Amino acid sequence: MARHPLDPLTADEITTARAVLTEAGKATTGTRFPLVLLDEPDRHTVSAHRPGTPVTRRLRVTLLDPATGSGHEALVDVTARTLLAYRPLDPDTDGQPPVLFEENERCDAIVKADQGWRKAMAERGITDTELAICAPLAAGNFGIEDERGRRMLRSLTFLRCDATDNPFAHPVGGLVADVDLTAGRVIRLLDTGAVPIPAECGRYEGEFTGPPRNDLKPLTVSQPDGPSFTLDGPLLTWQNWQLRVDFNAREGLVLHQLAHHDGGRPRPVLHRASLAEMAVPYAEPDPARNWVCYLDVGEYTLGRNANALRLGCDCLGEIRYLDAVVADDLGNPQTLPNAICIHEEDHGLLWKHSDMFNDLAAESRRSRRLVLSCIATLGNYDYGFYWYLYQDGTVEFEVKSTGLVQTSATVPGTRTPYATEIAPGLQAPFHQHLFCARLDPAVDGHANTVEELDVVPLPMGPDNPHGNAFTTQVTPIADSAEAGRFADPAAGRRWRITNPASYNRMGQPVAYTLTPQPGPTLLARPGSPVSRRAAYATRHLWVTRGRPERRFPVGDYPNQHPGGAGVPRWSRPGESLLKTDLTLWHTFGPTHLPRLEDWPVMPVDRCGFTLRPTGFFDRNPALDLPRESGGHGTESGEHCSGGRGSGSKG
Repeated sequence: MARHPLDPLTADEITTARAVLTEAGKATTGTRFPLVLLDEPDRHTVSAHRPGTPVTRRLRVTLLDPATGSGHEALVDVTARTLLAYRPLDPDTDGQPPVLFEENERCDAIVKADQGWRKAMAERGITDTELAICAPLAAGNFGIEDERGRRMLRSLTFLRCDATDNPFAHPVGGLVADVDLTAGRVIRLLDTGAVPIPAECGRYEGEFTGPPRNDLKPLTVSQPDGPSFTLDGPLLTWQNWQLRVDFNAREGLVLHQLAHHDGGRPRPVLHRASLAEMAVPYAEPDPARNWVCYLDVGEYTLGRNANALRLGCDCLGEIRYLDAVVADDLGNPQTLPNAICIHEEDHGLLWKHSDMFNDLAAESRRSRRLVLSCIATLGNYDYGFYWYLYQDGTVEFEVKSTGLVQTSATVPGTRTPYATEIAPGLQAPFHQHLFCARLDPAVDGHANTVEELDVVPLPMGPDNPHGNAFTTQVTPIADSAEAGRFADPAAGRRWRITNPASYNRMGQPVAYTLTPQPGPTLLARPGSPVSRRAAYATRHLWVTRGRPERRFPVGDYPNQHPGGAGVPRWSRPGESLLKTDLTLWHTFGPTHLPRLEDWPVMPVDRCGFTLRPTGFFDRNPALDLPRESGGHGTESGEHCSGGRGSGSKG
């Protein structure tokens, strides 16, 4: 039984939801369950909860009938074992439920059985298709009339030399199969003509890459007394931080009720934080590729694709792993082992000063951060998601993208303005990774305001005779019509989340500041299908009123949705954004122009953002950190303090 309204889903709750739907005649043995999520209570209900108070738990369940392609959404009270609501999903207006795991295999079988595809492969000299992979990809929505109401996937084809080969080294060019999953057939085969299939293998495993380096010495992270954090179920405490750790099938890792203890009291910072969506649009205009844009959270359920993390490989140090429970395609509970990793790590210098007037007066403290992470594999890419908590009250989020670049075939030596030839006849198309973090702020409470802060130089004149003066320009984001904002590195633009009812000792509203790492927003043209469906990615920031039904920036069902759902709909004029519940939708991520060094496996590419206290505390909150004794490489018992040059001989 859940002790808190935001506890992670349990196996019993998932089993109960399926049983309630079966007893109500809404589910049969043939029903599939693309998504089962906790229906999270609104933030005020959660804030009012007290330990020991009975908890009512409700689940939002998405159902799919594979025989007809019809989808439904249900709301189930698993505490009272009651079906509260049940409605059909209109594919033209709601979109389709997410892609099932079993549909990936089904799509592969449908394409391989298609006579047109087999003929096209034979014309390319391939008659043995046993080692072919028909990679199912989300179809998007391009207004194609004969796709209306159909549950679609599009399939590219890749080859392997053997069952363990890297298929992305051998794409079959110019061939796309459009698959109707309900009818179980290819409804359209696009064949723009054969091009040579790249022959060079792209193996990256150690046995294929030559002898390993032999000059690496062991690197050991040791905490003989154990880690400094404690876990009570999902409740995590560390270094004045307190939060609830959650995981769901769609978003993966979620943080709830993030608060920092200050003067003996917990002060809330964030009510909720997650990665709510990620769009990966590609740049090739060729008909065989111009439709490719993944919405990996909403179309493929990122959380269900989480890796089982391994000590020494994915995580290093004194680790605590948490399992996650999700529903499988059949609506039964499935445990994802080691889905979440929690550990501490050294992060260099936190603060230091050597007094120039007193050689013996110097103080420094090292920074330690708490890391909460998960890794998901979505097709060719692997993504690591990392939340960092720091001892000075800073929160940071980082995405590490790695894995394999998507590939297409070309005549060797052919140049294109839309891709990089990374091996003979093998292209890696230009593309973007546009992540969207959902941040529900609660800076000293829920009534917050967001201000856009720019740094501006002042004109020369009597008040600025040497032209050196600059100041800040603050613009409150007051109405939903002003919700979409661009970053501006030239102005040092950042966004300050304030609580106008809570003041620091200098009489200013307490705040946290969102500092972006800006890059290009969505490069697909306005009005394009990609732009309509991934509209959140057209701005670096959206600020909307926080409402329980506003869960995802592209709406609840982005699979084959025509677009316009989510933040564009919530940003129509007329809603005040001052001193109220807010959600920030922050877009960030790289525009990837692949390099030769990204093949055959890509080194990690990092991106993210930072939330820093800005007048939230009355002074440096890390002043009370103890002096650390010297570790390896210092004199035994030596402390990290002392005058300039201390610790040196002679």
